[in-house]
Amino acid sequence: GSAGPGPRGPRATESGKRMDCPALPPGWKKEEVIRKSGLSAGKSDVYYFSPSGKKFRSKPQLARYLGNTVDLSSFDFRTGKMMPSKLQKNKQRLRNDPLNQNKGKPDLNTTLPIRQTASIFKQPVTKVTNHPSNKVKSDPQRMNEQPRQLFWEKRLQGLSASDVTEQIIKTMELPKGLQGVGPGSNDETLLSAVASALHTSSAPITGQVSAAVEKNPAVWLNTSQPLCKAFIVTDEDIRKQEERVQQVRKKLEEALMADILSRAADTEEMDVEMDSGDEA
Repeated sequence: GSAGPGPRGPRATESGKRMDCPALPPGWKKEEVIRKSGLSAGKSDVYYFSPSGKKFRSKPQLARYLGNTVDLSSFDFRTGKMMPSKLQKNKQRLRNDPLNQNKGKPDLNTTLPIRQTASIFKQPVTKVTNHPSNKVKSDPQRMNEQPRQLFWEKRLQGLSASDVTEQIIKTMELPKGLQGVGPGSNDETLLSAVASALHTSSAPITGQVSAAVEKNPAVWLNTSQPLCKAFIVTDEDIRKQEERVQQVRKKLEEALMADILSRAADTEEMDVEMDSGDEA
């Protein structure tokens, strides 16, 4: 058959003979089609045909169809052969990858894995163990998060946001319950520290719980918490914040409604002027 139309129109091809493919299950055929015209004349396309006659144009397409019945990790699509050297090269590349964080560390993760098949749907795996009561504790050294410098939030000091007119936006006011801790602490540093903690950490923010941190913050500082004293959010604080949000939403609604009415009035005036011009 032909290879189908390309970007420059139909392409003349010369059909090859379908050959058996020993690397695939019995009945599978491989065909190599040579292009006869165009810029890619002389090059060839490789196709595979299932026993039922279904045509496959790429290795991912083939892998999705075969699923976990055949391991295609070392299968070379162009030659139709299993290439063990190809699998070795992939393993060697992973071994030498400097970005591989788990190199030289055993995998102690006890969560259930997902079956790694060519299917696009994740299939569950049943966990079988002789000692269901035993639990493996997570190793804190396995955490991939890089250690941070003490008082690193102070680097954000002096930075400010500006609007489209390059006017500096006024810094928001923090609640009175939030107080900074550490050398040279101020509201600006505190705001940056709290905002950074909200964006970079999934743990709850409680502040520096230890009372000794005020005496010697360089020793007793909890680096997983921002540079602020311990605080508690009460139901009253939440209620006040909800009221503020409702007030701002009401103002926004009024502004949007006024804008809609103003636009409607302008449109009506333009229609009247156009009608007057037509009558004249």
